[in-house]
Amino acid sequence: MAIPSLLSLIFFFFSLLAAPSIVSSSPVHDPELVVQEVHRSIKNATRRNLGYLSCGTGNPIDDCWRCDSNWENNRQRLADCAIGFGKNAIGGRDGKIYVVTDSGDDDPVTPKPGTLRHAVIQDDPLWIIFARDMVIKLKEELIMNSFKTIDGRGASVHIAGGPCITIQYVTNIIIHGINVHDCKQGGNANVRSSPRHYGWRTVSDGDGVSIFGGTHVWVDHCSLSNCNDGLIDAIMGSSAITISNNYMTHHDKVMLLGHSDSYSQDKNMQVTIAFNHFGEGLVQRMPRCRHGYFHVVNNDYTHWEMYAIGGSAAPTINSQGNRFLAPDSRNSKEVTKHEDAGESEWRNWNWRSEGDLMLNGAYFTPSGAGASSSYARASSLGARPSSVVGSITTGAGVLNCKKGSSC
Repeated sequence: MAIPSLLSLIFFFFSLLAAPSIVSSSPVHDPELVVQEVHRSIKNATRRNLGYLSCGTGNPIDDCWRCDSNWENNRQRLADCAIGFGKNAIGGRDGKIYVVTDSGDDDPVTPKPGTLRHAVIQDDPLWIIFARDMVIKLKEELIMNSFKTIDGRGASVHIAGGPCITIQYVTNIIIHGINVHDCKQGGNANVRSSPRHYGWRTVSDGDGVSIFGGTHVWVDHCSLSNCNDGLIDAIMGSSAITISNNYMTHHDKVMLLGHSDSYSQDKNMQVTIAFNHFGEGLVQRMPRCRHGYFHVVNNDYTHWEMYAIGGSAAPTINSQGNRFLAPDSRNSKEVTKHEDAGESEWRNWNWRSEGDLMLNGAYFTPSGAGASSSYARASSLGARPSSVVGSITTGAGVLNCKKGSSC
């Protein structure tokens, strides 16, 4: 009797995994509705409670998929493991696998089949993987089309030495397991963005990942460093974004969230920044926020030179369960920087620290109303205690996934 019962249980679990999830293809306009949906998903997260999928690391994203030794044949399950405001980013989950076999980028207008650029411009959903280790030096920005996943697991993939990734006015993008570094400016050139369209691009900033009016975006387990402008920037009405499990090093202006103080359309921006390691050689903007709602949760901050978290134009910043190790310089102990405003103005901005661990003299300057309802719109997952941040961020950055064994 035990065997049929076990089989029935297994089939039941897999039916849960196979159940369709919400596909979101339109911009998010109401942060309150987003939070209600996120909280419902937390209460109903049956998948996260499946014992056979739990690795017990305490990192809810990794526990969802990393212990599966057959991950290579179950790649698209990763899309069901997102958390936070970008949790509905399904990427190419419902499409075919596209294998990149050619690291070249000879023609940004007429890309060759088998190249990364040819893959990302297609109209159909695609889950993009790599046939072997590659260093891809792009001639121009990699302009992505909607419903794409770039999945570097099983290969060492570097996008480096040229312009890098642009997510502009598209939706449902997952970037996972890619080394992104030494990104340069591009532009003053024609670049294809879909099978039917190419257009003239002005000079780009040289970001590692540029999200420009993009929605439902998840950047996970990437290693980013040393780009011309930002490592990850999100501007111009972008929202529904999760930035998780990344390892960032050797860079000045790490992350900009919000276009400008005057661009009020960013007031509905919602971004989750979770389980990242902000490491050696970083200076500032981890992140720098404007206008919207930002949940900074369970990250490990081991290096900064100027400050860690800053902002202007009255953003709501909800810092929970992070570990902040201040630099030795006595002038750089403050985690926060309220920018472009006097205290009479910034003291009304809603910034709070809850359960953060402050080391080596680090301190967070809170502001605004401690119990403001705006924090509900800047809450996207339950924070773990800061005492476990070291263990849940141990695997931050690109993982060394070998076929046939768990990552």
